[in-house]
Amino acid sequence: MRPNNRIIAFSLGFLVALAFIYYFSNIVVYVAIAWVLSLMLGPLVSFFTRNLRIGKFKLGVTFSAALTMIIFLAGLSLLLTLFIPLIVTQANNLAGVDYKSIATALQEPLSHMNQWLINRGLVEQAPNVEEQLKNMLQVSDWFQPGKIGTFFSAILSTAGNVLAGFFSIVFITFFLLRDETMLPDFLAAILPKEYEEKVRHSFSESDRMLTRYFNGLVLQVSVLTVIMWILLSILGIDNALLIAFFGAMMNLVPYVGPIIGGIFGVFITISSHLDLDFYTQMVPMIIKVLASFVGMQMLDNYFLQPYISSKSVRAHPLEIFIVILMGAKLNGIVGMVLAIPVYTVLRVIARTFWSEFRIVQTLTESLEEEEEEEEEDGHPR
Repeated sequence: MRPNNRIIAFSLGFLVALAFIYYFSNIVVYVAIAWVLSLMLGPLVSFFTRNLRIGKFKLGVTFSAALTMIIFLAGLSLLLTLFIPLIVTQANNLAGVDYKSIATALQEPLSHMNQWLINRGLVEQAPNVEEQLKNMLQVSDWFQPGKIGTFFSAILSTAGNVLAGFFSIVFITFFLLRDETMLPDFLAAILPKEYEEKVRHSFSESDRMLTRYFNGLVLQVSVLTVIMWILLSILGIDNALLIAFFGAMMNLVPYVGPIIGGIFGVFITISSHLDLDFYTQMVPMIIKVLASFVGMQMLDNYFLQPYISSKSVRAHPLEIFIVILMGAKLNGIVGMVLAIPVYTVLRVIARTFWSEFRIVQTLTESLEEEEEEEEEDGHPR
């Protein structure tokens, strides 16, 4: 094919691909989620394939993939069994709350806080306490029984779509686990033949790095949940498991996630003990919850995160920080969560196809060092 025709064909193919992704965006999302699950569950399939046998006969990859999916669904069912009753209990607590009584009870601490601000020169005139209470009551409208009923009605109305998406993801994940070459074969088929080797290499490299990254996140969430659960239980905080799990999950959101988790923990603690005295009983419990979140952050920042970053993405902390900021600019919290895995894939693709550029060599230098270390250890990829 002539160069001009090649460029035209490539451009048209690229536009068609973008149109396909836009029109079938939900299917693309299903495939992406299934791919991530296949990366996380792939090592378990490999373990079963190597070790499970009946007599002298191995059970094969199909049986191993099915067994892995059964274990995954059982674990997911266990999580739902643990957390749904807790969430329903909290919803019932919120539905029966007299928020006017709460606002009245908080009038004294609000007055003290306003006076503290005036004494230290932080404000010239404190806000009117009645206005503050009024604002609180307006916010509380979101948690009235009628609002909660509307919320659950909206959930029920979308339950069909959620179930369809869930079963689609499970179905796709099973076949990706059974045939790990399915996606690279598809990508190689739609691109020119001379790029096939590079495409397969990029996919294999991305697969390896993202597997380590997502498994590292699972380890991170598991460790933080268990430690927070034990600590909050020792401190006498109710709903410790719910607070710990939500806090560990939100911790995956860079920078703002721990703040959201801490606010959630304080909110659940307050809503579970509305009958307690604010100063003598409620404040000490709030301090315990916040201190637990601070301890979780120190553990994560100084031990877990460095381990995950060094073993998976192999990128400089400043790179990660800038990439997360760019993700936040593009798509808020979702962009922050997806920034690191997307950047990891883009680095691998750039290293494979455009390694002659100096900027690419600089950004992927750590990947070269990792490859050299593996070859020296006698474990080439």
